[in-house]
Amino acid sequence: MNRIQHDFQVKAINQNTISPLFELSDSELVKQNVIKLVVDKKPGFPCRVSLEDANIGEEVLLFSYRHHDVDSPYEASGPIFVRQKVKTATLKVNEIPAMLTDRLLSVRGYDKNAMMIDAKTVHGTTLFDTIQHLFNDLKIVYLHIHNANPGCYNCKVDRIN
Repeated sequence: MNRIQHDFQVKAINQNTISPLFELSDSELVKQNVIKLVVDKKPGFPCRVSLEDANIGEEVLLFSYRHHDVDSPYEASGPIFVRQKVKTATLKVNEIPAMLTDRLLSVRGYDKNAMMIDAKTVHGTTLFDTIQHLFNDLKIVYLHIHNANPGCYNCKVDRIN
């Protein structure tokens, strides 16, 4: 029996939607509940734009981001870290960023109406197989990957037909 492989594309948050925050003064950041931090361990501060862990000594912003901006009970926002002056990660088809491979992840599958169909908690080393398993359900059109313990959003995964 042949096993079907489902092609997918991991999508980072677009840098253009985040870059204006880095132009704000410290007092303006505070008014918007944005915290500026200096990275003190690696891994520990995963950037949702570059899809890489920030380096020790690097400055990041921590703020609430609306990662599932949909008309559904599953609309959601949550805290994310973003590095300054990084480019939006552009990954190849079926490529998984190294940032995800050493973490415990929650992978959530959604249908065309932004309703959650299935979810799995997995170690990042099994992420490729988990994506394949979830996309076996043809109702699932995209996935969201979160860090399982803190629950923070990492990235989106689109099915490629």
